[in-house]
Amino acid sequence: MKKYNVAIAGATGAVGGAMLDVLARKNFPINELRLLASERSVGKKLTFQGKEITVQLLSKDAFTDIDIALFSAGATRSLDFAPAAAAAGAVVIDNSSAYRMDPEIPLVVPEVNPHAIAQYTKRGIIANPNCSTIQMLVALKPIHDKVKIKRIVVSTYQAVSGTGAPAIEELKAQVLAYAKGDPLKSEVYPHQIAFNCLPHIDSFLDNGYTKEEMKMVNETRKIFEDDSIGVTATTVRVPVVYGHSEAVNIETEQKITAAEVKELLSTAAGVTLVDDPANNQYPMAIDCAGSFETLVGRIREDESIANGINLWVVSDNILKGAALNAVQIAEHYIEKYL
Repeated sequence: MKKYNVAIAGATGAVGGAMLDVLARKNFPINELRLLASERSVGKKLTFQGKEITVQLLSKDAFTDIDIALFSAGATRSLDFAPAAAAAGAVVIDNSSAYRMDPEIPLVVPEVNPHAIAQYTKRGIIANPNCSTIQMLVALKPIHDKVKIKRIVVSTYQAVSGTGAPAIEELKAQVLAYAKGDPLKSEVYPHQIAFNCLPHIDSFLDNGYTKEEMKMVNETRKIFEDDSIGVTATTVRVPVVYGHSEAVNIETEQKITAAEVKELLSTAAGVTLVDDPANNQYPMAIDCAGSFETLVGRIREDESIANGINLWVVSDNILKGAALNAVQIAEHYIEKYL
């Protein structure tokens, strides 16, 4: 099997570490693995498949001879360095929001629109969607193909790991302080996150929605290649470490029963059906952590409209919501285009 030179930009971050884990778990065909990060991380050593690799500086000349560059270093660094990586001959798979809505750059969920990867030739960059969009569309794609979805109403319950390591530590510190009866300190979030729900992810926009909510709206339409789909979202941060949960309500053009949806999803790529409420079996965040699968359950017909379905969708936001999706894009790219 041919092997490839792979770089990870943002290798010392949470998603960068998950990318290392996914590459190892999938036995990705790697010749050289180049780990890149900011100045404060240069010289650190990370272990990959039993070997220590020294972290190098993320710079515009760091991508010589690289075939695939996985970026998870934030939108600003992606805007600065991704074009240089592409100019050096690498195909960039970017996990930030920098390029998602650029009409020349494909936005890809491999189980949903792998054909879009072919557009990488325009700029040498492929965008990874937002974590909450990815898992929702993995679950909805088979339904959309069968009966066409007209409208999506989604409420998300998103883990603190989506904000990063400091948010995880803040949640843990607040739980400990609460148990001891000590004052709770909030620095990462504007309010206490322990034992609370914050209907506030990313900044608020003039229309009253947050950026996170509008990402789900705009990315869904781009990935499904259909601007006519109605999408509305409410995104909520909850005191969970790993795993985003979503209550999804859809309206379809043709009638589909809950039983038919379950049958479709039972064989859908990337989906595990967990739907036996009589025995208390339904997707939970604690069950998805570390899993590559998107868990779907609580499938039932919406009795308030003629063609409506409700679903509960759960997935590991660091894996399928970020690192895994990026590596899956890389796998499709080397299979079809290299």
